[in-house]
Amino acid sequence: ENKAETTDTTTSAMTEDTTHHMATTGAVPELPAIPEGARVYFKNLKNGATVSSPLKVEFGVQKIKIDTAGPVVAGSGHHHLFVDAEDSLAAGTVIPKDATHLHFGKGQVEVDSLKLTPGKHKLTLQFADGLHRSYGGKMATSVNVTVKK
Repeated sequence: ENKAETTDTTTSAMTEDTTHHMATTGAVPELPAIPEGARVYFKNLKNGATVSSPLKVEFGVQKIKIDTAGPVVAGSGHHHLFVDAEDSLAAGTVIPKDATHLHFGKGQVEVDSLKLTPGKHKLTLQFADGLHRSYGGKMATSVNVTVKK
């Protein structure tokens, strides 16, 4: 009899069951505190700038780490770009995923070709935790740009 081929299913079944239970009990971690001095900013756009579409938008962050969406890690998060939307979402609000709320949950720090119609647009950078929960107005910034015809 070859003992190496024997599989103990007790442990793996238990792990799956426990994990599933944790996922369904709604044990959601608290929104992490914002590190002192942390902020977000546009690296390549100034308020009032005239730009061409499609445009490249570079996201900057200070005193907080960029991380992917998923686990909630203190002192980290990822960028969201709001196009012609609010100045920020209240802290703890999950950011919707739609045409005006763009998610960068893979840790991206830029968008290469944002397409905007000619005219005036407001772009807002909003930082959020691993569960896409807004860090609020302290971690948001907006610029107004005019897209050339």
